[in-house]
Amino acid sequence: MNMVDALDRARHYFPEREAIVFAGNRLTYDQFANEVARTANALDGLGVKRGDRVCLFLNNRPEFLIAHYATMKLGAVCVSLSSMLKAIEVSALVKDCGAMILISEAALEQNIPEAAQLPSVQKLVVLERDWSGFLEGMSTERETLNLDPGDPATIIYTSGTTGQAKGVVLTHGNLVSNTNAAKYMCGMRGEDRSICFLPMSHSFAQNFIANANIQAAATLVIMKAFEPDLALKTMVEEKITRFYAVPPIYILLLDRPDAIEAMSTVRYCFSAASSMPGEVAKRCKATFGLDINEGYGLSETTPFATYNHELRHKTGSVGTAIMNVEVRIVDTDGTVQPVGELGEIQIRGPNVMSGYFGKPEETDEAMAEGGWLHSGDVGYLDDEGYLFLSDRIKDMINNAGLKVWPREVEEALYCHPKVRECAVIGLPHEVYGETVMAVIALEGCVDGCAEEFQEWVRERMADYKVPRVVKFMDELPKNATGKILKRELRDRESKKQG
Repeated sequence: MNMVDALDRARHYFPEREAIVFAGNRLTYDQFANEVARTANALDGLGVKRGDRVCLFLNNRPEFLIAHYATMKLGAVCVSLSSMLKAIEVSALVKDCGAMILISEAALEQNIPEAAQLPSVQKLVVLERDWSGFLEGMSTERETLNLDPGDPATIIYTSGTTGQAKGVVLTHGNLVSNTNAAKYMCGMRGEDRSICFLPMSHSFAQNFIANANIQAAATLVIMKAFEPDLALKTMVEEKITRFYAVPPIYILLLDRPDAIEAMSTVRYCFSAASSMPGEVAKRCKATFGLDINEGYGLSETTPFATYNHELRHKTGSVGTAIMNVEVRIVDTDGTVQPVGELGEIQIRGPNVMSGYFGKPEETDEAMAEGGWLHSGDVGYLDDEGYLFLSDRIKDMINNAGLKVWPREVEEALYCHPKVRECAVIGLPHEVYGETVMAVIALEGCVDGCAEEFQEWVRERMADYKVPRVVKFMDELPKNATGKILKRELRDRESKKQG
């Protein structure tokens, strides 16, 4: 078994089909596989062996996938770092995984640490300076190494929004199982053309979009990042059929008249990273005539764990467990909760990571008895097994002993016509323990006052859930995948109060 078997298969059956499109350049599956083989041979020439780590510090570009597949082809482990990291962060993560090779690019060179800060790295390859020489004379022939399902394939570092980043080790079994599930359950076809502007250093874009498209022998149109004008132009020119984004991007597109033409060839939309507000999904359906499919998962689940839905979509849910995966809800003492009762979401199946790299204690903490993964998220299952998310356990607000789940307050705020995006967090309170705060970005140039939104929530929810503090921002802070950084909002408020 090897995740690269999917590429070998696509090359055999569809050698002339476009595999990758980037900035007007095109690679067929035959050309893509040739470049992967040349890169694998070059890595082998540097002494890279089964189990060694090769680190990618790259923006989205074809070389990311070429190096990714070349590393796995050898049985080595591909470690992907966010291109948003600074030098001190890169140094820490490269040291953590003990990478032997670091591949980067000129645009990120200012954040490549000095050699002394990369003690494990034997070779630094900067694409613009070194790539052609690195591959010179390399053969396009290379066997894909046959591995065990439990052999490590990739390490993806968690975003660190709730604490120190950890290296999630995903095996070839994890990748093959999860990408096959994505291909089958989401209806991917070889003639599809998917756009990928979300960072491929993240599990969602790397596995659910890129690797799953290669599993389906489809075409992947890569963009360095989401630039609205260029993205919409590219969608029209490339006749995109599958669109993957995060809720803030869908919100932005609703205000773009030219998005209607760009979405005209799209037959499938998917949203991830954070829950899609119900009101936004309704507006997308009315504007583009497309349902916004959703799923749920974590980097630790490769990431696909639930999907809504290949059989029957249920509004407000993130669907049922994908094939071969189980989901349950447990109380704080580990008791399995009945239908409709809130608790922690736990996941078991072939998508669950083998562990955190070099961190056995953290791995043990993440796993419950019987192979169940602690998600740290709160939700409930209905009588048909559909999962409904509430919040992160750590995001729950304890207001004088009463639990406030931020998501339900956010859903109410998103129904307000002036709200473009919002986040609800807890603030320390000397009497109540915590009080509710809403941070809102308004639509366009409209004005708003705190009382207007407090009254809006009060009409829809219990009084203890009404935000006692409302603040406005032009743009809420987000990570590379578009997830709103609530921890950063809390830190800002703590500094102000301190």
